[in-house]
Amino acid sequence: MYVCEVDDVEAEDRADALFHALADQTRRDILRRVLAGEHSVTALAANYEMSFAAVQKHVAVLERAGLVTKRRSGRENLATGEVDAVRSVASMLGEFEEVWRGRVARIDELLAAGQEPEPTEENEPCPSPTSGTTRTT
Repeated sequence: MYVCEVDDVEAEDRADALFHALADQTRRDILRRVLAGEHSVTALAANYEMSFAAVQKHVAVLERAGLVTKRRSGRENLATGEVDAVRSVASMLGEFEEVWRGRVARIDELLAAGQEPEPTEENEPCPSPTSGTTRTT
């Protein structure tokens, strides 16, 4: 049985927070804007047909995920995108792509060698319609 290390659990929690934050179209748009430059939450809210409070909540989700940092300047909350966090998301997606490419490469190798994967209970081949019985319609 696999026992998770604390670092593994924290990394998975971080990945969950990042992908949850990026799962929403409005949050992705906010992130694009703040990666281009610092914006006040008030200025961000002007871009959306939703309440200021709703935009604040979206920014808070991005902030909890580490994709955005906020700072106060007078009465304004200014939001800035965190490039390193975006790079970590890209890195995670790159790892998934490597796994996928490895599987595709293995299939290519099997096809080139003229081999088929060994059948298992899950992928046993279906009998050919011409093997043994004759069907009439």
